[in-house]
Amino acid sequence: MVLAFCCLFQVSAPAWQAGPAKAKRLYVETFATKTGAEELQKDVTAELRKLSAVSLVSDAASADLILGGGGEVWVRGYRSFSPRSHMKLPTNGTPVYGGYLSVELRNRDGVTVWSYLATPGAAPADISKELAKNIAKHLVEALNTGDTASFPEPMPEAMVVLNGAGATFPYPVYSKWFTNYRRQNMEVEIDYEPIGSEAGIRKLLAGGVDFGASDSREAIHEIAPGREGEYVFLPSVVGAVVPIVNLPGLTRNIAFTPEALAGIFLGKIRKWNDPVLQKANPRLHLPDLDIAVVHRSDGSGTSYAWSDYLSKTSPEWKKEVGFGLNPKWPTGRAAAGNDGVAKLVKELGGSIGYVEYIYALQNHVSYGTVRNRNREFVEASLESIAAAVSHAAENHDDLNFSIVDAPGAGSYPIASFTWIVVPTHVPQEAKRGAITAFLRWTIGPGQKQAAALGYLALPKEIAGMEADAIATIH
Repeated sequence: MVLAFCCLFQVSAPAWQAGPAKAKRLYVETFATKTGAEELQKDVTAELRKLSAVSLVSDAASADLILGGGGEVWVRGYRSFSPRSHMKLPTNGTPVYGGYLSVELRNRDGVTVWSYLATPGAAPADISKELAKNIAKHLVEALNTGDTASFPEPMPEAMVVLNGAGATFPYPVYSKWFTNYRRQNMEVEIDYEPIGSEAGIRKLLAGGVDFGASDSREAIHEIAPGREGEYVFLPSVVGAVVPIVNLPGLTRNIAFTPEALAGIFLGKIRKWNDPVLQKANPRLHLPDLDIAVVHRSDGSGTSYAWSDYLSKTSPEWKKEVGFGLNPKWPTGRAAAGNDGVAKLVKELGGSIGYVEYIYALQNHVSYGTVRNRNREFVEASLESIAAAVSHAAENHDDLNFSIVDAPGAGSYPIASFTWIVVPTHVPQEAKRGAITAFLRWTIGPGQKQAAALGYLALPKEIAGMEADAIATIH
């Protein structure tokens, strides 16, 4: 069974303002699926009828809000009724689903006012109803909370082209932002090269682009010590790095301890049935299969977050490798970009790599849970990333802090801000006005578009500090 959803959204105008006092007229678009389209729309509609915050209408023309979705949900396999099946792939039993559904709510002007990433729960009896309940739960929370933040900007008087380069980690949401911002501001064109954090920052330092992008707050310090004061680092969204694996027939997520991940990437754990892995996965029969390690070939903020986590949790990794944009990998094959790592892992049986969360979902690759400081094995999700940000942000009143290996219950341990890097001094007035206007848009309306792609919107406190930082660009 495969459900394939096509994207049905357009974004273009000022931010929506909502509150719990007045019911909104809501229209649910048909989820265009290969199978189960009518069932999914029926289940979503049934859940939304329970909400007092909305009143369902039968056509888009009479609606205040329009709900649509895109993505894929598929059956990874079946969990056998017999515990003796182990790694064999049964043809009956409880289905185990993989995939995601990006959901966006738009107002009458086509502006995305809320988004969410719905993923299948653990062995749901009915996947359609499970997704519908998940969507309705989070939608009503958003409607009751309301969000009136907006940053309207005047249209530039002349055509401005902004060029950027850097991280692949946030590229899915950046690509969406650049397209949607252009629809609202036709006089601003933004071109971006997803060439990796190190290459993008080097290009920025050389004056080849107007802004860079990195998942490492220390990128300029690593590449050009002493020049940090020339640039401002502005968090854009929050993401997560996940360990992805290719073990055919495995329907349950593998649990990884920091010791296991460090041992694998040091080349000291070489078999999937190693006792260290088996101890963390007592209910899995792991195969006697060689582990093929895949890592980034380019200087990467994703590698920075991954190696930073290993350095913070494994004294052996810290001593032998350390952390950085492009650490000296002790073992493994290399691939360029998050997409390249995901594709190579899909090709190599028995392989493991690391990518940004949305790349695992979009490439149909299984990803494991990771043990956090509370000794919980936590799966990446919007909720577990939010827990990491919340706990890490305590007692911080600036933008310079890490959320890797954050404390607290439910925190996903390999979460990271990703930054847009801009010169503090932009001499050309037109470019300065264009880039500061865009940056203010990203921390207002742009944040509403992040969740549908698996990124967490910035907490309001962080967005407020960032607005102050944008004001220093001169």
